[in-house]
Amino acid sequence: MNAMNSARIGWIGLGKMGAPMAARLLDAGHTLTVYNRSAARAQPLLDKGAELADSVQVLGREAAIVFSMVSDDDAIQGIALDAGGLLEATRPGLVFIDMSTISPAMSERVAAAAREKGVHYLRAPVSGSTTTAAAGMLTILASGPRDAYEQCLPLLQALGKKLYYLGEAEQARYLKIAINMMVGVTAAMMGEALILAEHGKVEWAQMIEVINNSVVGSPLLAYKAELLATRNFAPMFTAVQMAKDFDLALNAGRNANVPLPLVAISRQFLGAMIASGRGELDFFAYVTLLEELSGLGRPADRERN
Repeated sequence: MNAMNSARIGWIGLGKMGAPMAARLLDAGHTLTVYNRSAARAQPLLDKGAELADSVQVLGREAAIVFSMVSDDDAIQGIALDAGGLLEATRPGLVFIDMSTISPAMSERVAAAAREKGVHYLRAPVSGSTTTAAAGMLTILASGPRDAYEQCLPLLQALGKKLYYLGEAEQARYLKIAINMMVGVTAAMMGEALILAEHGKVEWAQMIEVINNSVVGSPLLAYKAELLATRNFAPMFTAVQMAKDFDLALNAGRNANVPLPLVAISRQFLGAMIASGRGELDFFAYVTLLEELSGLGRPADRERN
């Protein structure tokens, strides 16, 4: 057993993405102690051999490496910076790897607090779904201390197929937000195109097939093609989650005086999705909002989801 396999590893956050990612480390033979606000979510991992921590501070004191995968800036503030958080009780030398999608500004605050404690802080947000997380096929964008990245590379390779080291600071945060901007704007653009073609009496499933095999076909469209063709908008990534990521982009753009007009307009329509009861559907359900606005509404879509 090598040193990395024997190191005590902590994991904070067992949501839709965090749970399958933590399971990957267990399946790779690593010793894992987990924490989640709702302890019941940890049970499947405990059944696989993980241990349960009753606080994040336990992980800070006892683990050599701690991962986190939480929902937003408020969550990372709570687990890392607030009283009772990870960095309050930790010791110098800990490697803290946050894989959440959070703002560069919040990440900079975590970095400053980590430096004061002698903690090596890696930013490692991911691109992918729950399916790719379970298969260890995520794309991982990493920035922070290069030596910490190289030390933890075997762990990251258990979680992702494609890994990119981007620099010493917040490069991973900015690139993750930029990718999600493009994904969300693609959904908005495609929704409008589909509605126009639907008004022209193009058969729905055939339209999706043709577009997917056209010059505008892409890995994203291929991934969403069945969802669109069957009009099954069960969430892979919800409109609420995409709205949160657009808010991160708009705030980062405002802080840097970078204009993001397409993101700003698309964010308004995400707000309309949420207000109309579509917030917990997949963000590609934007097309159903446009159908309603254009007189092509299909109430059955909302009933089935």
